[in-house]
Amino acid sequence: MDLSERRRQINGFSTIGLVVLSLTALLPLLVIAVPAMFSGQIPQPERDEGAGAHIFQLSIGLLMPVGLVFLATADWTEPVQIARRLAFPIAIVILAFAILYYFEHVYRG
Repeated sequence: MDLSERRRQINGFSTIGLVVLSLTALLPLLVIAVPAMFSGQIPQPERDEGAGAHIFQLSIGLLMPVGLVFLATADWTEPVQIARRLAFPIAIVILAFAILYYFEHVYRG
């Protein structure tokens, strides 16, 4: 296996990592915040932030090193392909932060 093939393989794994981590960041919001908004019942704040908040924080925190690996191993001769591979994880992270912002600042008031 030559270096460029190995680099392409690492880039593929990092792409999968970006998708998995972005979906993992969205999942606690879909499980906790969205049902609360639809039901109209705001859950009581816990003393600790709870597992969902920790999962969200860890997922967002891990996106940075995985994203750096993706960018470091990307084939920069094809920037459109790079943008296409980043579009879905970026959209999911934006959606997650939008739901979080709405739940914390608008819905809870």
